[in-house]
Amino acid sequence: MSETVVNIYEAKTSLSKLITRVEAGEEIVLARAGKPCARLVPLAPETPHKRVGLLPGLVIGPEFFEPLPDTEIAAWEGSR
Repeated sequence: MSETVVNIYEAKTSLSKLITRVEAGEEIVLARAGKPCARLVPLAPETPHKRVGLLPGLVIGPEFFEPLPDTEIAAWEGSR
């Protein structure tokens, strides 16, 4: 990855060209009076958001939240 130093005045007049270079993978260091003060770098690629939750179309009614019968609890606890 290459790095180029550009004065702020030049960066202001050619920002869109600098952004095109950054999108191509180049790093641009912005300098004020020859002293580096900022860096333009490409953003990391976005990862797709994973959907957490219910399956599409699955509807959970109020009976889902009802307490389990004693026989069901006993089966889960292994004391049939």
